Amino acid sequence: MIYTAIDTFYLTDEQLSNSPSRKDGIDESTETNLRIYGCDLIQESGILLRLPQAVMATGQVLFHRFYCKKSFARFGVKRVAASCIWLASKLEESPRKMKHIILVFHRMECRRENLSVEHFNLFSKRYSELKGHLIRNERHLLKEMAFVCHVEHPHKFISNYLAALEAPHELKQEAWNLANDSLRTTLCVRFKSKAVACGVVYAAAHRFQVPLPENPPWWLAFDADKSEIDEVCRVLAHLYTLPKAQYIPVFKDNDSFMMTKKEVPLDDMTNNGEDLKPKDDVSMKVIDKVKDPKNENDDDSKNTSDMRNKEKTTIKTKGGATATDINAERNKERESRDRERSKGRDRDRKREFDGGRDRGRDRDRERETDRSRERLKVRSHHHSMEEKESGHSDESKYYHSSRDRVDYHSSHSSREKDRHSSRHHPYL
Repeated sequence: MIYTAIDTFYLTDEQLSNSPSRKDGIDESTETNLRIYGCDLIQESGILLRLPQAVMATGQVLFHRFYCKKSFARFGVKRVAASCIWLASKLEESPRKMKHIILVFHRMECRRENLSVEHFNLFSKRYSELKGHLIRNERHLLKEMAFVCHVEHPHKFISNYLAALEAPHELKQEAWNLANDSLRTTLCVRFKSKAVACGVVYAAAHRFQVPLPENPPWWLAFDADKSEIDEVCRVLAHLYTLPKAQYIPVFKDNDSFMMTKKEVPLDDMTNNGEDLKPKDDVSMKVIDKVKDPKNENDDDSKNTSDMRNKEKTTIKTKGGATATDINAERNKERESRDRERSKGRDRDRKREFDGGRDRGRDRDRERETDRSRERLKVRSHHHSMEEKESGHSDESKYYHSSRDRVDYHSSHSSREKDRHSSRHHPYL
């Protein structure tokens, strides 16, 4: 049993030798080749998608962890690689759309098989099927990881180790390249990232002939073991002796991203009378084992597929109606529901439009009332000012200054004197 927790997904050599792929008849060389091939797909797709190196490294680690629990014969390497890079882009906060993932893998497959890059129809049935496969594979990935996708890479330890050892800059670059190449192997599921970092530092120093302190040993300062460092160097040296990885069709179904008119099963793969079945003994054994009727899983899948086919062809209800009649009734019901929904949407839109028009009228009324209030205020203000001015003029009629009063009395007294004197004048 593999214990899955944060930074504890590590296997022993015995567990790796008894992997699910080995139980399905895949030998060690084929499994190693397919692991390298899947990691190459992840690395190349990450470059085409312009993703950072951390995303590609995380995707390769997830790829190795998944195939430690599942077999290459049960899950296609191409689609799992696409799901790994898609999931890793979201884990490292550099997400990419599913459409771009599918288009990139389709282009890579055309180039690797020396085919002309054809247009991929995004509205085809094939595209919807590939989307469904990617989503299901991502769900399988998360399920097998128990939703614990934490990955610790050796890259973050390399800079600190080389800075402590006072190594030259070219040694740092070489160690970084070796760490990227180590992701194509199973070192990420066998040793901790610190041990892998020490191993690539030791390999880079050996390649550039840079002496490292041995008295006391330098790896003790980084909590590493000499046997682990030697194993890391041995695995890397073996990796560089292998040829370029090629795709081996051990998956029981079609694992292609190509736009094909007909999905041809493995038993009927012919081209102009020539048999296109994989001629590898390993591939034939795996396919035979996968299709062995003794396997319970295959029996269940065959039985379910047969039942579905029978139901599709000869489904009949108690009333005697055929499957086409049932489908026609369902289509009518669906159309009626769609009509009702469209009518409901139209009613809602009309209500919103009418409500908006009423709100506009209310706003106009409020504006008119505000304007009328302002006019009344202005009029009342002018009226009050006029009343004040008129009141001041009336008071001026009745109230005179002291000088005016003196002049009035003086003139009145003079007139009285003249009148009195005129009475007593003899000639008047």
